[in-house]
Amino acid sequence: MGKIEASRHNVRKLFGKRARHRIASDRIKGNRAVISQLTGAIVRAMLIMVLVATPSLLLPGVNSDTIQIVSLIALFGALLTFIEYSSSYPSLVEFRDAPPFNRVRFVSLFATVFLLSAIFRGQTDPTTLTQFIEATGSLVGQAIDFPFSPVRLVVLMLPENASVENLALVRTTAGISYLISLLTLAAFVILLRLQGWPSHDKPFNVWINLPTFDPTTGGDVVEKLNRDARFNIVLGFLLPFLTPVVIKAASNIFDPITLDSPQTMVWTMAAWAFLPSSLFMRGIAMGRIASMVAQKRKQSSALAELNGLQPA
Repeated sequence: MGKIEASRHNVRKLFGKRARHRIASDRIKGNRAVISQLTGAIVRAMLIMVLVATPSLLLPGVNSDTIQIVSLIALFGALLTFIEYSSSYPSLVEFRDAPPFNRVRFVSLFATVFLLSAIFRGQTDPTTLTQFIEATGSLVGQAIDFPFSPVRLVVLMLPENASVENLALVRTTAGISYLISLLTLAAFVILLRLQGWPSHDKPFNVWINLPTFDPTTGGDVVEKLNRDARFNIVLGFLLPFLTPVVIKAASNIFDPITLDSPQTMVWTMAAWAFLPSSLFMRGIAMGRIASMVAQKRKQSSALAELNGLQPA
């Protein structure tokens, strides 16, 4: 009996150590995950600050009041980004846990803002880089400046008394912005194909990645996703054409837009090119998610039929 009790004690001791080791290992993994999440949130917040401050850092002649306003906006954007990515629950940012969607969008916007800022800096402090960027934008702008094209509509939204230099500069910035948006869409589609996004092997949390999407309303989830995908693609296609028309119509009532301020032109051209490409990307992504959900349904239905045909 003494030997049996000693064996039981050894077994309980052994399994107790394993359980404690497992709990300790889980705690270490959990701490690493928290540290990794906080580090990622800090890095993203710093990148947002750099993005917002880039025009003020590159453009000449920025006054102190503008620097203070930009600094406040950069801090506010960084704070929102840190809160969003450090929290376990989503708020507004879509595809937070589904790279490379937001990464491609950020790179696209940062490249647009940086290149446009470099073009304006080259107006006073020309370098080889700024001249190359300006020449590329001028060639692209002239190539796609045909009747009813987005670039032509952007040029036409300027007032009639705009100078020739201002028209050429707007055409150049519109050309480089539109080129970046097209390259962004091409890179995004290629990455989706190469990575098989969204991966069928990894879980895709719709609640975290689509916090504003309500699957309980609007009928079937797949139909609603496909409907939203088509709407975003159509809106992304029409927005470069509609924005200049709306601005031109509004200028007949209010003061006409001149885009004389470099910072105003940088952010206007960046938004004009970035928003349509972002809508295109969102439509493509939601279409892929709809295909994934439909495929999961077919697999579940086939598995249920197979289990139903098996003998009890």
